[in-house]
Amino acid sequence: MKFVIAPDSFKGSLTAKEVAEAIRTGLQRVFPEADYEMVPMADGGEGTVQSLVDATDGHLVKKQVHNPLNQLCEAYYGILGDGKTAVIEMAQASGIQYVNEQTHNPLITTTYGTGELMLDALDHHVEKIILGIGGSATNDGGAGMAQALGAKLLDASDQEVSFGGGALDHLDHIDVSDIDPRIKTTQVLIASDVTNPLTGKDGASAVFGPQKGATPEMVQTLDQNLHHYAEVIKRDLHKDLEMQPGAGAAGGLGTGLMAFTNSEMARGIDLVVEFTHLKDRAQQASFVFTGEGGIDFQTKFGKTPYGVALATKAVAPQAPVIVLAGNVGQGIDELYGRDAMDAIFATPEGAKPLAKAIADGPHDIAETAENVGRLIRDLAH
Repeated sequence: MKFVIAPDSFKGSLTAKEVAEAIRTGLQRVFPEADYEMVPMADGGEGTVQSLVDATDGHLVKKQVHNPLNQLCEAYYGILGDGKTAVIEMAQASGIQYVNEQTHNPLITTTYGTGELMLDALDHHVEKIILGIGGSATNDGGAGMAQALGAKLLDASDQEVSFGGGALDHLDHIDVSDIDPRIKTTQVLIASDVTNPLTGKDGASAVFGPQKGATPEMVQTLDQNLHHYAEVIKRDLHKDLEMQPGAGAAGGLGTGLMAFTNSEMARGIDLVVEFTHLKDRAQQASFVFTGEGGIDFQTKFGKTPYGVALATKAVAPQAPVIVLAGNVGQGIDELYGRDAMDAIFATPEGAKPLAKAIADGPHDIAETAENVGRLIRDLAH
């Protein structure tokens, strides 16, 4: 019997690897001789670096970079087991966790630190960069990232414009002659499910700016500045990106990546399925276990358990997909189907305070897996 164990993290509690180990612990109490294929997963958001590193026997790299407020901080990214692929979460350098009610200001926050992480990955001779772009504190169109890579964003006096989306109205022309040449030959895979354009009522500033501290006046300024930024990119780099789907992701970082790097957008879960070789590892599976901290009807929109179900059913349609979740919400009936999930179980043992539920996570997950394993064994007899 072969079990494929491919969960996401239980955010704020356990990494995907720790969840997978807890599931295996429970199943081994019933099936000690079974084969276990452990594939820690993620959907391109928080935890993607750790999951891909764990799933591919890669390693983490720590680097001092600049946070969104242009202050030094320590961030990390991963090098996958192939030694040729880096995985970066832009939130590590440019995330919302670096600002608070007093300091959040999308007029000045910058993606410069994300560019620094990308440069460091190039120094490790990678050929591909997977870049998860969720959780940003920025609205600069990726201008800071481009500046870190060596692009010059210049005003009418040939001086570099300041950091932040609030300064882009001073942008007069772009000079990419000194951009790091390695970025042109490195494939950048943007892990994002966001399809918003750069500007307008559905754009980066209008939709996501208020979450980052933008007042209505700031939203108007940022939207106008990003429109101007897109016009300069169109003129100087010959790329018309303003209305491109995904251009508005992460405060317009999608635009910066499409303008200054050799990039393409993809759903986060699809990238993780590809780089963990999940389909190959699920061949001949008897059962597939997946899960994450919370599950509801939204899970089918690019979340890990649904992506795992679709991927494994494609290669092992005979293997039931069983989902374990810390919290089971509304609408889960929409997740069931011949090509999707077969059973969903909540893992907490009884009602308990959140802190207690987190502390009990490994025990409760293992016990739930054991109970499911007993059912599997009894039905087989």
